[in-house]
Amino acid sequence: MSAPLRVGVVGVGHISAQYFAAFPRLPGLRLSAVADLDADRAAVVAAEQGVTACSVPELLAADDVDVVLNLTIPAAHVAVGTAALQAGKHVYAEKPLALTADEGAGLLAVAEAAGLRVGSAPDTVLGTGLQTARRLLDDGAVGEPHAAAVAWSSPGHERWHPAPFFYYQPGGGPLLDMGPYYLTALVTLLGPVERVMGASRRSTRARTVGQGPQAGAPVPVETDTTTSAVLEHRGGVTSTLTMSFDRWATRAPLFEVYGTEGTLAVPDPNHFDGTVELWAPATGAWQPAPVAGGYAGAGRGYGLADLAHALETGRPHRASGDLALHVLEVMDAVGRSSADHAVVELTTSVDRPEPVPLGSTPDSW
Repeated sequence: MSAPLRVGVVGVGHISAQYFAAFPRLPGLRLSAVADLDADRAAVVAAEQGVTACSVPELLAADDVDVVLNLTIPAAHVAVGTAALQAGKHVYAEKPLALTADEGAGLLAVAEAAGLRVGSAPDTVLGTGLQTARRLLDDGAVGEPHAAAVAWSSPGHERWHPAPFFYYQPGGGPLLDMGPYYLTALVTLLGPVERVMGASRRSTRARTVGQGPQAGAPVPVETDTTTSAVLEHRGGVTSTLTMSFDRWATRAPLFEVYGTEGTLAVPDPNHFDGTVELWAPATGAWQPAPVAGGYAGAGRGYGLADLAHALETGRPHRASGDLALHVLEVMDAVGRSSADHAVVELTTSVDRPEPVPLGSTPDSW
């Protein structure tokens, strides 16, 4: 392995701690610098991580930063990502890639012109849960897949997040916040989406911050809080998707793939691992499947490490900007379908990323 890819983090809010926790397990990455609009917070995090705290322009100009890990709020993803690309840095961003597919396509065009790479969360699909499901589907464990059903819900992020306001602004909502996990998993398992039909609504329930310094503050809601869709995948599989911030309780997130010879229960794609279960007519019961693929012990940042190794070896990276753009266009299309009461055809497509073999690491395959 050559020298590690040197990482500069822009935005050291709530999610950044999960990335910092994974870096010590990823020798292909080395944290170099952090920046945040809150300079004091950046200084505290930099001291904890033993790196330099700087302004965003300083980080983008730094000679010891090869890739910018963009952990800003969704509304800033394109501006920060574009500036990083123009500074000659690769970019890996939290989801969603952008607020709209047009913005995301513009970002990728800048990267292509500069000969740089863009990656994007979620990288949970690289863990053992989704990769085991992928291996079983590819091996024909349920015969020919023909449908899938996916549903996630919660009462709303204001109950746990100390500053949840952006979840209820344009670029937020359950579809853009949680949808990328489930849609990226659907595309990884079943292939790209060709057309969608959607319906959504905005709850009238009053929301307040549940904890932290702003507890009790009202949360204005300017985006839909429940969205459902029917997706048609290339090859003929249909899937249903529901994302909601309006449900007080649910048994568990649902993710099932239905085939001609059985049903596959897929673990929550908001996590990297979890048990895959298979139901077949021969057994008439759910059976746990042994782990058969994926990066073991993965966490946030493994998609960035996969990008680093892909740069070294010349292969495509899995948590790619193209995949994130396709997922973003699916979400755009669901919104347009809901507003226009029409079927919307997708303009982007993407091949399924290469599977992650069992036992591999982001630095060795």
